[in-house]
Amino acid sequence: MGRSKEEGKTIIKAEIVLVNYQIFFHPIAEIEYQEAYLWYEEQQLGLGDRFESAVDGRLNQILTKPFRYPKKRGVFRETKIATFPYLVVYKIYEKEKAIFVSAIYHASRDPRKKYRR
Repeated sequence: MGRSKEEGKTIIKAEIVLVNYQIFFHPIAEIEYQEAYLWYEEQQLGLGDRFESAVDGRLNQILTKPFRYPKKRGVFRETKIATFPYLVVYKIYEKEKAIFVSAIYHASRDPRKKYRR
């Protein structure tokens, strides 16, 4: 978003992003997400909410620009969640305009297992 002045008028320029994709979670990815949220919330009140906000922010980036993050293995793409040691592992179904999140994966776990869904 930017502002400019033109003959006494303030003009606000905004970038409009259209989301053309839907997001779907593998049932295990949904459980991983919920368990991580609860674990962080047990550690400190509000930390689970911060985790959720970080994940949601990354998911929104994926929805608006799904090809932004590189393929890591076969059709799987992944990106780190800001501040937290988790990855979003996903694949794109371009024809169906769908993003399939296969894992919300803790970075310390066996990396070979994150692509098994």
